[in-house]
Amino acid sequence: MSDYDYVIVGAGAAGCVLAYRLSADPATRVLLVEAGGSDAHPFITMPKGLGKILFNPRYLWPFMTEPEAVSNHVGESWARGRVLGGSTAVNGMVWVHGEAANYEKLAGLAGEDWRWEHIAKAYRELEGHQLGAGPVRGGKGPLRISLSDYRTKLTEAMIAAGEALGLKREADVNDPQDGERIGYAPRTIWRGRRVTAATAFLRPARRRRNLTVVTGVVVDRIAVENGRAVAVLGTKDGETVRYVAKREVLLCGGTIASPAILQRSGIGPAEHLRSLGITVVHDAPGIGANLSEHRGIVMQWKVADALSQNASYRGARLVRSVLRYFAQHKGPMTGGAYDMGAWFKTSPDQPIPDGQMLMSPYSFDYNATSLRVEPFGGFNICVYKLRPDSRGSILIRSTNPADLPTITARYAADERDQASVPMLVRYARRYVAQAPLGGMVIEETRPGAQFASDDEIFEAYRRFGYGNYHACGTCRMGSDAASVVDGALKVRGIDGLRVVDASVFPFMLAGNTQAPVMAIAWRAADILLRGEK
Repeated sequence: MSDYDYVIVGAGAAGCVLAYRLSADPATRVLLVEAGGSDAHPFITMPKGLGKILFNPRYLWPFMTEPEAVSNHVGESWARGRVLGGSTAVNGMVWVHGEAANYEKLAGLAGEDWRWEHIAKAYRELEGHQLGAGPVRGGKGPLRISLSDYRTKLTEAMIAAGEALGLKREADVNDPQDGERIGYAPRTIWRGRRVTAATAFLRPARRRRNLTVVTGVVVDRIAVENGRAVAVLGTKDGETVRYVAKREVLLCGGTIASPAILQRSGIGPAEHLRSLGITVVHDAPGIGANLSEHRGIVMQWKVADALSQNASYRGARLVRSVLRYFAQHKGPMTGGAYDMGAWFKTSPDQPIPDGQMLMSPYSFDYNATSLRVEPFGGFNICVYKLRPDSRGSILIRSTNPADLPTITARYAADERDQASVPMLVRYARRYVAQAPLGGMVIEETRPGAQFASDDEIFEAYRRFGYGNYHACGTCRMGSDAASVVDGALKVRGIDGLRVVDASVFPFMLAGNTQAPVMAIAWRAADILLRGEK
């Protein structure tokens, strides 16, 4: 086929969901194009293979931020998956819905289609959860979700410490409530294997004759004729390719790639586009603006080696762990990046939690030249503000798609974010001090007790903080004229073009982004299918 009803750009969390939903009608011809290739690598399948995959350039877009004061004057990696499954093949696998209140706020900004009742329905339909069906949890959906089965004296103490601070222990931390809570984190892992958007949605859909998947396509731009998106232009194996969309182009490149593709297409901030010699098709200053990202700090504490999981990732025991994984798909290599999560308020006047901690019973040796755990027992916590107020931007450097865009993160540029850093770190310290966890701790090893005052804690944030791979917002959804896409995710000013990915979030919807991206994509399919009737 030389043309299609829908051309979907990007086989990540959103693109795979849309391909799955739209191709369910055998009369609808769907093309999914992806820059990366096959996800058939054992370290993608192995959950704890994450550390190896994140250093393999074959599977990554090596995006880097611009140096800035808050990043200690160095650029930081914002790596994204360049593979079938996109970043769901290289992420930490944490599955967090986000508070219901966030989606009600989204509906206030972008329309009734985004109310929590609709998003909850999307989660029920797409999930196949270990705990079975619930009010906002699916039991028979294509995406399998599990909870960590690694339960020890240390992990139970970490849960109990949260309860001592007033957090409610939840069997499912995604239950429909907005209170402070703690529990074992849901993960996109099933029977010891990572579950990606490709394995959950694309693999079953590829049996359909009306779905075509083409890999190795680097998308340059969207062709627009008479105000309508008509085709996707790019290169494959050094040759120019053109894919015609008879109905619509669905851009699912992600927060970094989607605005870059639009800008190269002449859709974006006119002054910047003209400076690069690009003909302006539609002046849209919001494309590439409103960038939001979590910047967390990993804190670590030393405990007795017997309490920690570190020994399972060292020396001969590491070899045994890997062999056990390949033989049985069981053991330490089946765990996600984080085993537990906590959602809390930094002050009583917050209406819903504004802080998130992700915790695991192991710790990294940050002084080592290659990724490894510490030579003694430890555990780590990553803590960050859930909804940052600071905003950055993404702008292309040239018309060449191989020339990665300029990412200006502007971490903690807003005074409210600056003020939150000491509160978040002190909350984590207060949490660790609670019994019985506090009695197990030997010392804080990162950043260390010497970082005590507000200024010292912020200095630790500059030195040890990092972007959490949750960037969003660069093609903001809204009902106002300045928003990039409307409530149906249509790009303003261009017919036949929608954006469906984390770039449409006006603000952070959850502490981790893969769940809300899939829910948004599932809901986008509802909207598309409703419009065709």
